[in-house]
Amino acid sequence: MSAIPPVDYRTDPTQYKHWKLSFDGAVATLGIDIAEDGGIREGYKLKLNSYDLGVDIELHDAIQRIRFEHPEVKTVVITSLKDRVFCSGANIFMLGLSAHAWKVNFCKFTNETRNGLEDSSRHSGLKFLAAVNGACAGGGYELAMACDEIYLVDDRSSSVALPEVPLLGVLPGTGGLTRLTDKRRVRHDRADIFCTIVEGVRGERAKTWRLVDEVVKPNQFQQSVQARALELAAQSDRPDAAQGVTLPRLERSVRDDGLFYEYVSVAIDRAKRTATFTVKAPAGVPATQIDAIMAAGARWWPLQFARELDDAILSMRTNELDIGTWIFKAEGEAKTMLAIDAALLEHRDHWFVRETIGMLRRTLARIDVSSRSLFTLIEPGSCFAGIFAEFAFAADRTYMAALPSNEEEEPAITLSEANFGLFPMVTHQSRLARRFYEEAAPLEAARARIGVPVRPVEAEQLGLVTAAPDDIDWADEIRIALEERAAMSPDALTGLEANLRFNGPETMETRIFGRLSAWQNWIFNRPNAVGERGALKVYGKGSKAQFDISRV
Repeated sequence: MSAIPPVDYRTDPTQYKHWKLSFDGAVATLGIDIAEDGGIREGYKLKLNSYDLGVDIELHDAIQRIRFEHPEVKTVVITSLKDRVFCSGANIFMLGLSAHAWKVNFCKFTNETRNGLEDSSRHSGLKFLAAVNGACAGGGYELAMACDEIYLVDDRSSSVALPEVPLLGVLPGTGGLTRLTDKRRVRHDRADIFCTIVEGVRGERAKTWRLVDEVVKPNQFQQSVQARALELAAQSDRPDAAQGVTLPRLERSVRDDGLFYEYVSVAIDRAKRTATFTVKAPAGVPATQIDAIMAAGARWWPLQFARELDDAILSMRTNELDIGTWIFKAEGEAKTMLAIDAALLEHRDHWFVRETIGMLRRTLARIDVSSRSLFTLIEPGSCFAGIFAEFAFAADRTYMAALPSNEEEEPAITLSEANFGLFPMVTHQSRLARRFYEEAAPLEAARARIGVPVRPVEAEQLGLVTAAPDDIDWADEIRIALEERAAMSPDALTGLEANLRFNGPETMETRIFGRLSAWQNWIFNRPNAVGERGALKVYGKGSKAQFDISRV
């Protein structure tokens, strides 16, 4: 097991240390009130509303509860409950003490959470307004930029800043620079100044430079924020008086050999450094009509499955660093999975179904950006239909067993309409569109097989799988492929996989993750940041960083 005590991503508002969640009709307020002594690890204090992984775990949970438990909420106001400070960003002492892998995983989850705000605004009509009522720096400003709009109090001291370069010798590269340019369209020369000054920008200059949307005097600030929150709410189609769905604590069994839920299991082979994710369809067709779906609530299979898979992915990414290859298998009946997809498509405009689709979309996207080798194995008895077929298209390689002597027992892939865009990647493409570079002919050939079981030879011809070894070669071919993968450099594989998985159009999200991989993996390892006299190491100790001045 990892030397770091395992992180549990499960929480609820009764356990929050850092956020206060309140509701007033269509507007919810998420108040940042970070407990200095509430760090997820020992050795640092979360001063000035600075955050660590534990703070973001609570934020992720709070947004989930707004999505599902409070459908009447149409705007979320994010503000500070502390005087004169909004959020100073990621805790610097935490970064200085943390191992490199912890820093990178922390940054990845932080961005997935912020991307989730934008995803909900784009797909679900949930709007976000940052009410910046104090100093706002680094990751705190990244959180504000993830909102639809930013209101800044004009009190002559409150400012926004991205001070990582001059202060810490690192980059605001987990979303800061990308949102500054791609989302807020700050002119590049102004962005250059902004990112190389510690004190940040305040007042009307911040608005002129597009760093914020409005600047408001203190005596009008709360009233202006509330008025704008209601205006944003008027743009939303979330329901006014729907009954929410309570999200109970996920039940799971954790052992040294894996994680085990009702519909997801993760079996760990430490000798081979592999984890086998087995996803399971329900025993019978779950509710497909909206009244029954709402009665099922959090137990409705698509939502429960998404929550279990999400928790498994996050737990494995954070707690099992040595397990470099994830293998996906699927069990169940194809007709069941196709019925589930049909229900999702039929009721996709209903708020609860829409939020469930969003949960599935964001969870599957976590697989795409995970720094692990992904193999999918389609064996006799498998169920790669509908949602489960996404695992075949997300994988770096997908192997499908051919049984020429017993074709009736051969496995199949069965596509549904959902595979053609219901669960897009962060490129905003379906995985099939990414697979075929959006070329019309192979996509049309695949679409023509919707609802038809595609056997190994045809699946290979259609390009749906990597290879279809026969039963004589299957065991050896899979063993050799996994052994070869385990012998390669994990660093090189991470770079290779990330480049190949996102071969299509760039989006703000792909640039965020690309920069995280390229910039933070490199800069976080450089002596100028983390050496004995690097900026992260000497911060707060009264010493000045010493930089190697050579350009690399």
